[in-house]
Amino acid sequence: MGSGALLHSHRAVTPSSCFLTVVAAALAAAFVAGCGGSSGGSNQTGPTLSGYTAVTVLAASTANDQLSRYSLTLNSLTLSSQSGKTVMLLTAPQSAEFIHVNGSVEPLSFASIPQDVYVSATATVQPGGPTCIGQSSTGGLLIDSAIGFGPTKASDVTVNLPAPITITGTSMGLTLNLQVSKSVSAFSCVSTSLDKASITPNFTLTPVVVAAQPASAADGEMTGLRGLISSVNSAGEVINVAAGDGPDWPVAYNSSTVFQGISGASQLAVGLPVDMDVAIQAHGPMLARRVAVYDTNPEQLSAGSGPLLTVAASEPVLLAFARESQGAMLPGLAGNALYFSFGNAVFQTSSQLTNLQSLPFNASFNAANMVGGQNVFVTTHATALAGGPTYIPAATVTLIPQTINGTVRTISTQGNFTAYTVQLASYDLLPNLAVQAGQTTLLPNPNTVVVYADSNTQKLTTNPIAVGSVVRFYGLVFNDNGTLRMDCAQINDGVAL
Repeated sequence: MGSGALLHSHRAVTPSSCFLTVVAAALAAAFVAGCGGSSGGSNQTGPTLSGYTAVTVLAASTANDQLSRYSLTLNSLTLSSQSGKTVMLLTAPQSAEFIHVNGSVEPLSFASIPQDVYVSATATVQPGGPTCIGQSSTGGLLIDSAIGFGPTKASDVTVNLPAPITITGTSMGLTLNLQVSKSVSAFSCVSTSLDKASITPNFTLTPVVVAAQPASAADGEMTGLRGLISSVNSAGEVINVAAGDGPDWPVAYNSSTVFQGISGASQLAVGLPVDMDVAIQAHGPMLARRVAVYDTNPEQLSAGSGPLLTVAASEPVLLAFARESQGAMLPGLAGNALYFSFGNAVFQTSSQLTNLQSLPFNASFNAANMVGGQNVFVTTHATALAGGPTYIPAATVTLIPQTINGTVRTISTQGNFTAYTVQLASYDLLPNLAVQAGQTTLLPNPNTVVVYADSNTQKLTTNPIAVGSVVRFYGLVFNDNGTLRMDCAQINDGVAL
């Protein structure tokens, strides 16, 4: 195990619990948030100096489904050139949650970097740690967190450059990809737990050449970025968006930006939650291609995203894990399981994928068919948390994309779609959560997801997909009368189960 203290939390969630607040996790999340900050050196709103390149550092991860959360605060991130010069990619500590960017990317920091060939990188990390979710021996929920762990020396953290990185041109990206299996090893959520794990953060750092019209994470497009608007400059057609973990993102919009849930840019307001697809530009801030608003009331708004854990059959109450949280009431509660009442909530589906009507099944998400393991974005306008038992009233519950990692068992064609039958590992959330007693819906075969990919699905795999391939699929997971089906937006190489 690396240096630093490990504060371990191993706790069961029972059906009788009405509100779970894990004090240690909340304190750790608050500490991480307090140590983070916006990275300086941003050139997103100004010209690039001669001999310098505007660099967007992107957070990403490569993971199987063993962990539900992995939050870190980077103290520093530096590059060293072949000529011996060193540059800093962060000017202040920066926090990030890495599991929600498994197979995708989101901005971590912005910097202006001297043009050169860089051959190595180093990083230091503050306290943070992973969380896994499974079933206890009695069939209840088990949430296991290694919190408060953080290497403090550069030698405790590995940043690999697969090849030298040439910083050149006006604008480019650098993807800092957390290799989760190499970072947290030798544990089982149920049997050995994270207190036995070896935690040694391991990253790869690779360049992103930004295309004129980016189409995927590989060339400068970022999809499904979620946060709350922190400022609006309508004259400059720019909004700043505060992420759940990470810096504020400066985002421009123009006449080509598609607005969903609101009539247009005139309705953008501070406090609104947004779900965006953006592209890195050669000059200026990132450009929004799509801005969706799922709750149009910014008053006292809080929002959180993460997997559904249970849906009670006896009353309209759900338990969700806050992988990320922010807003008036929920900051500091990331990493906790929270109970929401949904009797008056509006149920909806992310508008990131636009082909739902053409799928060969009824792609619906509502109070009657939601199931444990699906990824949701929940908003509330509650003003305070009273003493338990407490059910937070949900205003909206939105199905959002997620990544699954599994083995392809069959491949077929259904209309314009390629259908992959994917078998999940036993530790995946879906087979663990969708069979709990006392829920509205129990799935007969939660180990299998049928994944549908069409011509718009981004295929970023190294080799062709075949029966037996282990693959990561990113998209919306639906419960279709007891069968799990995914509308797939992106396919990546898989991670060993």
